[in-house]
Amino acid sequence: MIDQIFFEQGAKNLLEGVTDFEFKIQTIKFKIADLINAKNLNVLMGAGTSSGAIPAMKRMLELLDGKITDKSYVKLWKKLKKNNANLENILGILYSGRFYLEGLNSPRPDINSLIKQIENFIFNEINVNVHSKKDTLELYKTFYYKLAFRNKNQSRLNIFTTNNDLFNETAISELNLNYNNGFSSGVNSTFNPARFTYTFSKKIDTALEKYEPIAEMVYLYKLHGSINWVEEDTDSFFKIKEIKINTRKVPANNVLIYPTPLKQNKSLGSPFADLIREFHDKLLISQNVLIIIGYSFSDEHINNVIYSALAANANLSILIFGDYKENNILSKINDPRIYKVYGETGQKKIHYFDYIVNKLLPDFEINPEKTLMEQFIESLQKEKIKSK
Repeated sequence: MIDQIFFEQGAKNLLEGVTDFEFKIQTIKFKIADLINAKNLNVLMGAGTSSGAIPAMKRMLELLDGKITDKSYVKLWKKLKKNNANLENILGILYSGRFYLEGLNSPRPDINSLIKQIENFIFNEINVNVHSKKDTLELYKTFYYKLAFRNKNQSRLNIFTTNNDLFNETAISELNLNYNNGFSSGVNSTFNPARFTYTFSKKIDTALEKYEPIAEMVYLYKLHGSINWVEEDTDSFFKIKEIKINTRKVPANNVLIYPTPLKQNKSLGSPFADLIREFHDKLLISQNVLIIIGYSFSDEHINNVIYSALAANANLSILIFGDYKENNILSKINDPRIYKVYGETGQKKIHYFDYIVNKLLPDFEINPEKTLMEQFIESLQKEKIKSK
């Protein structure tokens, strides 16, 4: 198979005329290292980062099909599936139907029952034992190992994710990193978006009131909720708590945005509106980079935040891993602030999470500037010799 690797800045092909594979990869790595060294670094992670452990929507539809056997709604399911090959579309139709019938005061039990079974199925597919998915967990750990140890003079790493699973939290904890996900510590862990404004520091001089930011710190924003979030009455203004998930039983009051076209409407409520606002505010800061991995641009409320930030912040650069020309405006416009990396070598997609983590991200503990520069010069010399 012929290697097809693309590295674009706006509409410009940065690898035009380059034939040497190693030189292509080193060119990409060198730019990634440069972007990651920005004062403010944000990462948007989508379902693709957990795809090795959690089925994609297409696969979920296949797995779910054989489980829909209840006579009260099996006919409805078959009709929906015949006209829609996408579980997200099916859920969207069901939610719309339920809303319409509730407005007419004419509920249909079969719709509610079918929605409940689909939601429970999705929840259980997401609620995996992360330690049983060792390969995926190790990828997350390597990802954080390479990005979280930033210079203390730079802002802490911001991770925004649409994933509901617990791979991020588990990987961060096992690396003994500190993280802030908007929840208080203690027995009753409750949500408070004000915590995202906190700076965590350590005292560096016992005689003086002198502090420095904790270096290994990650801010984690779960834009669509988490499988361990529930809504309960608490003393907090925000009625969201974190609980320990250790059963296959779905909490009746779980707080999740299921993958449907209607998620933009649900995202207007708390705590999701607060998380989206944090995403927007972080992208407006100067000297800023947003790296997008495994995100398909199917969430309009998130897309709109990115578009708005690009329109308002001239100092925002975006690096997109993936080819989304069919459904993403950012892949079509000629803006030098937007970089795109995609393609394949052999049987591997270079924009997939495993290749990005293992082959493209620099390791900041081994002086990436020097290492990547040396590799870049070596590849450049090889390319010059080859072209003579």
